[in-house]
Amino acid sequence: MDPAAPAIYVRPTARDLLTWRGRATALLVAVVCLGVLVIAAKLNPSKNGLGSHRQLGLQACQFESQTGIPCPTCGMTTSFAHFVRGQIPASLWVQPMGTVLALLTTMAFWGGLYIALTGRPAYRLLNLVLGMYIIWPVLMFGVLAWAWTIAIHVTGHDGWG
Repeated sequence: MDPAAPAIYVRPTARDLLTWRGRATALLVAVVCLGVLVIAAKLNPSKNGLGSHRQLGLQACQFESQTGIPCPTCGMTTSFAHFVRGQIPASLWVQPMGTVLALLTTMAFWGGLYIALTGRPAYRLLNLVLGMYIIWPVLMFGVLAWAWTIAIHVTGHDGWG
């Protein structure tokens, strides 16, 4: 293997390729992620930024009902529904972390499909991401996104458009 070329660009040997179980697992990941995105596409984004999940027959958020402020996941479904429609500013406005998770779900779909079709192991893709440098910033972004969701909900600016 050429030490100058990243592992993702080097053709794997037959020994490096995944078994049919590995490929099936990757395909399952892709199908589940696609399912989430398709469900989001079938939902109408809530006008007030919260409650799109109710279209799935789920209860209202009990945290929000009891405290009057949204929980950390409030607005995620609405954010996903905006994201799959290409309404990225609306997705970010309603729940910024929802936008990030929708993007990661989309990436996981394409990554799972790539791995299932090529048989190349996930580490070849994941080596391009420095995981230890991403976890804390993503967690902090999640906390800030929750604060944002609370702020727009409390001030009454939670709707988009």
